[in-house]
Amino acid sequence: MLTWGLGEGIFLIFQPLYLQQFGADPILIGTILGINGLVMALVQIPAGYLADKLGTRPVIWFNFIVGVVATWIMALAPSLGWFVAGLLMYGLTLSVMAPLNAYVQSARGKWSVGRAVSFNSAAYNFGGILGPIIGGMVGEQFNLRTAYFVSGVIFVISTAIILFAQKQPVAHTAPLKGEAHLFHNKRFIGIVVVSLLVMFAVTLPQPLTANFLQNQRGLSLARIGQLGSLGAVGSVSLMLIFGHLPAGIAMMIGQVGLVLFSLLIWRGTSILWYGVGYFFLGGYRLCRAMSVAIVQPIVREREVGLAFGVVESLNSLAYMAAPVVAGFLYDWRPVSIYPISLLVLGVTLLLSILFARRNNRKIQEVKNNGVNNDEA
Repeated sequence: MLTWGLGEGIFLIFQPLYLQQFGADPILIGTILGINGLVMALVQIPAGYLADKLGTRPVIWFNFIVGVVATWIMALAPSLGWFVAGLLMYGLTLSVMAPLNAYVQSARGKWSVGRAVSFNSAAYNFGGILGPIIGGMVGEQFNLRTAYFVSGVIFVISTAIILFAQKQPVAHTAPLKGEAHLFHNKRFIGIVVVSLLVMFAVTLPQPLTANFLQNQRGLSLARIGQLGSLGAVGSVSLMLIFGHLPAGIAMMIGQVGLVLFSLLIWRGTSILWYGVGYFFLGGYRLCRAMSVAIVQPIVREREVGLAFGVVESLNSLAYMAAPVVAGFLYDWRPVSIYPISLLVLGVTLLLSILFARRNNRKIQEVKNNGVNNDEA
């Protein structure tokens, strides 16, 4: 994950700018990224289901190999159409998240799920610290297309490493009489709905920020790359500091981070303020990791992969909708993205607090009624 984070960091923050170089306007850029989010959403649940049935390792291997092929398609793309084809193919590889998190939670030993998942994500983002700096330097000295070639080489190395992952047994737990299916689990449904709203809110200010900083604030590719690295530093720091906390509390902290990001990009007047803002962008990764950790205790072992697939699918739906909305806002008035994001984040923070209080009350009622922890 560290090597993959390095490779992805080289091009990810510059993706909207590279689409702009192909002649795409803000609405088209947002639409392309939104379609990519739809692709990500559609593959999550099947990937989680296959991980439960076939084991996590084969699904992880498949996604890494597809990611290598997709990156080389983007690097070699002679036109916008070919690049978008590679981009959408790369979007398929996000289906690795459910089996990867299921693999990690199974191998975590005495660690909590939140700590294990957030530590793994921190490793990815630690690799992403250098990635944007390298990408910005390559873009300035050569061009952004070269950055994809560099990433393609690094992804080959990362894939070679993942092939050494050990096999895990497939859980075949017999269903108990009267046992409810995952989709009949009301607590699970409630949590994933709130998680969807939160992920939309923390995604909305991000997709076109690189374009905003270049077009409206006059920053160079190298500067934007440095900001991306600060974002990765923030992701590592926030996950290592807060990853051990209860998932609900950590998600609220992550949302506060995006409030600060939106405010500082909107009202900041120098690279220093933008840098502080990008550090708090790490709240997005914290929220994403905790959206998985928050559901694990309330689902059955043999449905963990499917549950994680549902969560990642809804996260991807947020990633689909947010860039489209951001594209229209940017086309209307570029700066409008940030005050509107602050408004949406205020709503989701309030919902998160209310949901957490309601959930805690239910748990306390169960304990007061003498129900054991497993039933709770």
